[in-house]
Amino acid sequence: MTVAPPAPPVEAADLEAAIAAVRDGGLRVTTARRLLLEALWDAREPLSAEELVERLESRSDVGSVYRNLEALERLGLIRHMHLGHGPGLYARIGLGPLEYLLCDSCGAHLAVEPSELDPVREEIRERFGYEARFGHFPIAGLCPRCAEGVNA
Repeated sequence: MTVAPPAPPVEAADLEAAIAAVRDGGLRVTTARRLLLEALWDAREPLSAEELVERLESRSDVGSVYRNLEALERLGLIRHMHLGHGPGLYARIGLGPLEYLLCDSCGAHLAVEPSELDPVREEIRERFGYEARFGHFPIAGLCPRCAEGVNA
């Protein structure tokens, strides 16, 4: 799947607001799209397309789920990210922090509030002129436990 162009985030507080945002975005609320929205709004963590298909209990196929995820991302209702070498993960906007730290050694990941990374963004901006974004890929390194093992 390709990366959808950045869209302004649309924070839908509940399923009905998400459905309204889909309609406002010019899309039909098909059965497949509604089922996917229900699964995303019920989730408390980012999910892969395959996990979403499992939650839909064979009421939608992987291809349809990917097409609808891409459409919802273009609308700004959801974002996808990658945590390590696994599949892309999808979460609704407003679910919580969408920036992560990832351990290269054990694969543990830690969700952080985006504001906690603002000093890092500022340092990158000052030193290199880049506006850093960490929402699509995590910041990789070693977790405290694995770093302790390296330094022992």
